Amino acid sequence: MTASPDLGTHRTATPELLRSVFRRHAAGVAVITARGARPAGFTATSLTSVAAEPPLISFGVGTGSSSWPVLAEADHVGVHILGEHQQELAATFARSGADRFAAPTRWYSGPHGVPVLEDVLAWMVCRVVARVPAGDHRLVLAEAVAGDPTGDGRPLLYHQGRFNGLRD
Repeated sequence: MTASPDLGTHRTATPELLRSVFRRHAAGVAVITARGARPAGFTATSLTSVAAEPPLISFGVGTGSSSWPVLAEADHVGVHILGEHQQELAATFARSGADRFAAPTRWYSGPHGVPVLEDVLAWMVCRVVARVPAGDHRLVLAEAVAGDPTGDGRPLLYHQGRFNGLRD
């Protein structure tokens, strides 16, 4: 039996504690897109595979984000897995106020009119099935309806507040 850790070093749960803990969690980087009057999109590290049958995914989106009004109404979303060569694309979609779909971003209108980014490792178009309130965010559940897993390269990761490549 090991000795228990010194419980005097713990901190009360706060938003900063949550952010500090998750900075230590390496996460894959995705871009979520949706069609509205103008295309919308954002960088996400909260993408999760939920179920294989039916093929469900989830991600979180802040209700204060510039993308939320479009995502709140969208029937379908695009989910793009970024490669380590796409750090600048990830930064563009994370940047507030940026025209995320302007050059040099390369994209086309995919299934259901969803913006599909070019040169990604993989992408899916998903039908939104639920938006679950979660604090100042919504957890979006969506079912995959189309996609392409055949892009080349290695995944882009997010860790300690930075985009990184996968190391051997």
